[in-house]
Amino acid sequence: MRRAAETALGVDVGGTRIRVARIDRAGRILERIVEPVRADRAGFQEQLARLTGELRAPSDTAVGIGIPGRVDGHSGTILSAGYLDIAGLDLAGLIAERTGLPCRIENDATMALIAEMRARVSGPSGLVAMFTIGTGIGGAMLQDGRPWYGGGLSGQFGHIVVADDGPPCNCGRTGCVETFSSGTALGRLIAQDGLPETTRAGDLLARAKGGDSQAADLLERWARPLFRAIETIVSVTDPNLVLIGGGLGAEMTRALARLPSRSRWFSLPIEAAVLGDDAGVVGAGICGLDTLPNSEGGATA
Repeated sequence: MRRAAETALGVDVGGTRIRVARIDRAGRILERIVEPVRADRAGFQEQLARLTGELRAPSDTAVGIGIPGRVDGHSGTILSAGYLDIAGLDLAGLIAERTGLPCRIENDATMALIAEMRARVSGPSGLVAMFTIGTGIGGAMLQDGRPWYGGGLSGQFGHIVVADDGPPCNCGRTGCVETFSSGTALGRLIAQDGLPETTRAGDLLARAKGGDSQAADLLERWARPLFRAIETIVSVTDPNLVLIGGGLGAEMTRALARLPSRSRWFSLPIEAAVLGDDAGVVGAGICGLDTLPNSEGGATA
């Protein structure tokens, strides 16, 4: 039988910050450390080992790590990680060796979606999709509560092409929705419109609500490409729910609500995620705990 007090270390690796927290089975954060992420290969390994070592406690029984970019859901192999130079690293092996605990690696959006659905009293069954809006754009899908990987790399929603041109993307193409609707893209739009660099999405929403046409136009240019990407996901997969999460999830959901639907064929069941920036680290801890053997000797996930 499991100990009631067992916890896990959840690690959420973002484009700008790394979050490490102790998570209990109820998804509560008991302790956390947040600091700027080291993007270089050696520096990241040192940082990850140091932070997990600092938080390691006797109640910890597993580690879960959410990584941005392309993570093979079947094997946990990191194929690319956006702005981080960690492709090919055996992070699960490294952390298991340093902590003595089993370690699970997933895409960070998958971790966030798991946490969001666990936070719902009666979440929808069937297929659920999530877009995470931050430095870049991530994506994930759950089928009846379990990650849906496709061939292993499903969920690369940030690389849905929504235009024939646009800024170059890290994937090597142009026109990816990440280059139009991410937090990085919002900063570029703000600069192009000559607004102060301190302008935030919330400021633009308040100004647009008050009738400011410049703010309204900027928000539409930011949200419209994502709206097209969501339309694509909905028409192809017919999910019961599309969640918008990440650091800018709430603001993006409000910006999307300003746009009219363009088709009677497809409904867009869009909702804002509720856990904000905590979703990734909470989901990582939950995933870590879910990999532990159950009382019958099998794994829970």
